[in-house]
Amino acid sequence: MTLIKDTGLLYSMQLGRNCSSCNRECSCQVLPRIAHLMPALMDSEKVKAYFEADNVVAHYADAAARLGLWVSEEKILTRLFKTDESILELGCGVGRIAIGLHELGYRNVLATDYSRPMIQRTRSLAKLLEYAIPTQVADARALKFEDEVFDGAIFGFNGLMQIPSEAGRIRALCEIYRVLRPGAWFVFTTHDRERSPYQEFWQAEYKRWVAKEQSPDLECFGDRAEQTKDGLHFMHVPTVEEMKAQLTEAGFRLEATVMRSELGEEPAEVKHFSDDCRFWVVQKL
Repeated sequence: MTLIKDTGLLYSMQLGRNCSSCNRECSCQVLPRIAHLMPALMDSEKVKAYFEADNVVAHYADAAARLGLWVSEEKILTRLFKTDESILELGCGVGRIAIGLHELGYRNVLATDYSRPMIQRTRSLAKLLEYAIPTQVADARALKFEDEVFDGAIFGFNGLMQIPSEAGRIRALCEIYRVLRPGAWFVFTTHDRERSPYQEFWQAEYKRWVAKEQSPDLECFGDRAEQTKDGLHFMHVPTVEEMKAQLTEAGFRLEATVMRSELGEEPAEVKHFSDDCRFWVVQKL
């Protein structure tokens, strides 16, 4: 019998082998084996539909207009990227980051999102501001770019974790790696399950997975799917070790990872818009 530490709590479970992610006995891979999961259980089109809903697009547009770049984003992005470099932004929403960078002198940011209404709203906002920001509808899992064409990439506001299925997220990481030039930086954010303020939820969720009583729509422990008035809102909440393993699989070198709250104090409006999150800075070698 092995004690498993997960989400700050101790659980007991018989483990048959070491975790493939971190090469030790832990809970990273146990729950998927317990649940006998099948891949791609979450409907990608349902997830996409949420980000095409009028209210959701309006929410992102409001954030682009009112919030701009976060203190933490500006601190990291301006240190890593030069203003003349070609930068691919994925999951741009309504251009909050792209517009913020444009206002700092960045003129080669391509803002992409797989939600066409988000891109249409981004174009309208950029036109209103008289900013020449190129935009494109793009799926991070199947990018229509040649190899090694970008000097850097950004996937802000936990967008990578809103791709359903582990295979889909790893495929996105591999695609981003492919289109980056050697030495290029990639910056993205995720939540951190072990630093989550909702530990009681994760404790209860863990017990549901052990009992095989989890939602049938979920693929792996860490997935969250909430039905809202605007559709199904999906988010995967990883652990640090899980994310490190996927980055290694895609070929990236981890430079640094830090919580947003450790980078500086954000305005109250930003904290209201988004919970604390973890920044990841990785490099294509």
